[in-house]
Amino acid sequence: MSKSHSAQNFLNRELGLLEFNRRVLAQAEDAAVPLLERLKYLCIVSSNLDEFFEIRIAGLKEQIKLGGIASGPDGLEATQVMKRLFAPTHQLIARQYELFNQELVPALAAQGIKFLRRTHWNEAQQAWVKEFFLREVMPVLTPIGLDPAHPFPRVLNKSLNFAVELQGKDAFGRNSAKAIVQAPRVLPRAIPMPPEIAGCPHGFVFLSSILHAHVGELFAGMAVQGCYQFRVTRNSDLFVDEEEVKNLRISLQGELPQRHFGDAVRLEVADN
Repeated sequence: MSKSHSAQNFLNRELGLLEFNRRVLAQAEDAAVPLLERLKYLCIVSSNLDEFFEIRIAGLKEQIKLGGIASGPDGLEATQVMKRLFAPTHQLIARQYELFNQELVPALAAQGIKFLRRTHWNEAQQAWVKEFFLREVMPVLTPIGLDPAHPFPRVLNKSLNFAVELQGKDAFGRNSAKAIVQAPRVLPRAIPMPPEIAGCPHGFVFLSSILHAHVGELFAGMAVQGCYQFRVTRNSDLFVDEEEVKNLRISLQGELPQRHFGDAVRLEVADN
């Protein structure tokens, strides 16, 4: 390899993308940037990381699974890249949550924009949330009980899901100790609450909080022992050989629906 093409002259693509996301996060950290713009930058980081796992991490995992040991122009093999990505990725995500919870949430609250946590709901807010759940959320939920006849479902890519621990028998007399509830995608993740009930000009309740509070309504006669929020990111890369297919458009149409159900590459579980 010539000096100009030496591995030390190349930057790893995946590590470079992660560094780019750090620079986007730096915009969210900058107090000179308008508050809502900082929140948007934080959302962009999350969206970028989703795509990073869906495409780049998925690609590395695929290389490792196929036994590929060839190094790229930077001299790194897929296993080496994965090891180098682990710590900085976790650090980046940890900083995201720290920035949101400790800086942006208080700053937004000072401007009359509040995210109302379920542990702090007053009686009026609790009543509104329950009525909203029964009217808007419950009709579009389909809980799935887990038993030998109903194995763990193949959850959609990046969908919000809950694993529910149960005790007792359902309406049909069956013992179903575990169930999966998939949050409806037709509803936004943050639900606006009327100002007179929220106690501020712009109050929002997270859809996940609403489901946590009232998931028991889905299981009549049973007691909820635990409710655990999780999210799966799947391989969304398109595997189409342009030289092998006769009709690229039709081939892409066949691949696109599978993007929701590719191999899992990341599992996120709420710490509560």
